[in-house]
Amino acid sequence: MPGLPDWPRAFGTPLFTGALKSVPADFLVTENLGFEPDGDGEHDLLWIEKTGTNTDWLARQLARHADIPARDVGYCGLKDRQAVTRQWFSVRRPGRDGTDWDALQIDGVSLVSLHRHRRKLRTGSHRSNTFEILLRSDGPPPADALAARVEALAELGAPNYFGAQRFGHDAGNLELARSVFDGRRRIDRKKRGLALSAARSFLFNEILARRISDRSWDQLLPGELAELAGSASVFDVDAVDETLRQRCIEMDIHPTASLWGRGAPRSGGRVATLERAVVDQHGALRDGLVKAGVDAGQRRLRLCVQGLQASVESAGVRLRFELGRGEYATSLLREIAEV
Repeated sequence: MPGLPDWPRAFGTPLFTGALKSVPADFLVTENLGFEPDGDGEHDLLWIEKTGTNTDWLARQLARHADIPARDVGYCGLKDRQAVTRQWFSVRRPGRDGTDWDALQIDGVSLVSLHRHRRKLRTGSHRSNTFEILLRSDGPPPADALAARVEALAELGAPNYFGAQRFGHDAGNLELARSVFDGRRRIDRKKRGLALSAARSFLFNEILARRISDRSWDQLLPGELAELAGSASVFDVDAVDETLRQRCIEMDIHPTASLWGRGAPRSGGRVATLERAVVDQHGALRDGLVKAGVDAGQRRLRLCVQGLQASVESAGVRLRFELGRGEYATSLLREIAEV
């Protein structure tokens, strides 16, 4: 089975080689909702800390404990299993009686707080995730080199690649997409969703890789669909003037690339030409997504890192930072270390 390409980095050679997730405590993730629980409503909102536990599996255990269908449990996103994570779950429970959450006993799982809320949590309904990660290494980089790389990433952002976990173990979800598109496999709805997502993510990463090679991943080009910071709103850039160029430098707006599907590319000019040239090299994935009825979308080419800090310790390098929803910590880490 073919693996994933070693997509190019924007900041050059990694500074050192580090081991990621040697133990769960090396990878701490805290989910930030971006809003306060309502305080009333028909859902219990659970703030849970879990260690070495799969998000989807835990959601099913919560449903079993509350004696409700699994579809009535919601969460904002899948979190790493080999990690210590704090994340929110909603459990539909119209009556306040009947579920004793203090009696919940699951290894590696603890209930931090309980609230009432009016709405089920949906994928992507949170604002961001905060990370604290230890990359273990016998040969961490000099502190000045690390500080310079961190400063550059904090100022310029990092390539917004989809992380390897998006493609499954040994890129299995991507291979699944290929087998579905060429008629070799028929799969259920959930697996189909994973396969389509992997195919779109791969094509996006390929486009981003080309933009990095062209040194345009953090710049606006004629024909660009630019995204306004803090929103999913995009607008056409017919020509790049000094005002737009400065707004891009200040990260008020961002260049984007296509999430392939029907109607792609939505960009024009030089950007559309570049994207077609890249995607045409993967005709089976391109055509399979269109035939499957997936609508085209856009994704920012760069991720914005908030509060990035790094320190050299005896065990390696510890990093702290915050990323928006849908952004991968591993895409930032690869700009610092060979993980």
